[in-house]
Parts: sequence; structure tokens; C-alpha cells
Amino acid sequence: MSNYPPPYHQDNDKLHLIEVIKAYPLATVISVKNNQPLITHLPLIYREDGKLIGHIDIYNPQTNLLKDNNEITILFSGPQCYISPSVYTTTQLPTWNYIKVHLKGTVRAIESKDDLKESLIKMTQFLEQPEHKYVLEVDNPRMEGAINYIKMFEITITKWEGKFKLSQDKKKSDTANAKAELIRANKESIEEFLEKIIYIKR
Repeated sequence: MSNYPPPYHQDNDKLHLIEVIKAYPLATVISVKNNQPLITHLPLIYREDGKLIGHIDIYNPQTNLLKDNNEITILFSGPQCYISPSVYTTTQLPTWNYIKVHLKGTVRAIESKDDLKESLIKMTQFLEQPEHKYVLEVDNPRMEGAINYIKMFEITITKWEGKFKLSQDKKKSDTANAKAELIRANKESIEEFLEKIIYIKR
């Protein structure tokens, strides 16, 4: 019987998974209704009590599923890139390396407007780190108007899974080279890519 996924691509250290969530908070949030998935991409903040907090537009059809302890699946994506065999010191095939976190949980709507405002302020503080160039004030008039169109929810995590495919099955020098390539590829400028996308949309 095959052993999949390979155990060396699994990371069960919750602290590692929390670091991914904090560094890459934009989540893919998946609910299911009538066997059809509803998917939204939005930032989720990991709270010290172990729960995830998020906000969603009231007109998003997924909003009605983010309550009543409904089950939910959440994906977080860390750095990823193509790994060319040219980076290895041994003969290998092309592959793709990535860091992903898969979570399952139950979701509960938070109805308090005061809790919503406090949550928006705390999320902004977190995302503005470390320079905090912008501070969302509690009496911000735009927020006062916006909170009528936003729902807050919290997720209790019931299952954690880390998928860290980082060439761990290769010799140490090849693993190190793959790591260096992952760093290089993710530092590379995306200006050319963005220019292509902007051009396509014109």
C-alpha cells in the first residue's frame, strides 16, 4: 500500500503552521452547500486563544454559511516555486516546492458591532507591523459606515495539517540548493508579471 502523502512532506509541528498563518494570512476559505463549494479569499488573523478571526461582506453568498458551527476548510499558502534539476548536484527530475497549511474547523458568527470594530482595529494593527504607518482609530467615520456591511466570524480549528514540500528526500546539499532557489524565486521582481496582467485587462 502506498504511503501518501510522504511523511517527510508533512509537518505536524503546530508552531510551524502558526508561523505560516501569521506570515501569509490571506486564506482560501471553503464552505460546502448542496455538495457545491463556496470559496472566498480573505485574511484571517490567528488569535492567542487559538481561534482564527475574519470579516466578510454581507453580500457574499458564503456569509450565510459562516455561522451556526458549520464545518469549514481553510488553506494558507506560503512560498512556492518550480525547482529545476539544474540546481541539484545529483541527477533529479523537475519538481515544484511549496509550503501549505490545511485546516478544518467550525465557524461561528460574532454579531456584536463593538467586537467587530475592535477586531478590525486589531487586524489592522497586526497587518501594519512593524512600522504601523497607519492606525485605524475607533471613531473612524468610514469604519462606522462600513461595519453595517461586514460580518465578523471566528473559527475553532479542529484539524491541522502542514504540507511542506521542500526537497527533504534529497541529499543535504540538494535540499540546501532547493531552499536557496525557493528564496531566490520568491525575491525576484514581479514587475514583469504585473505588467502582463495589467496589459491583459486593458
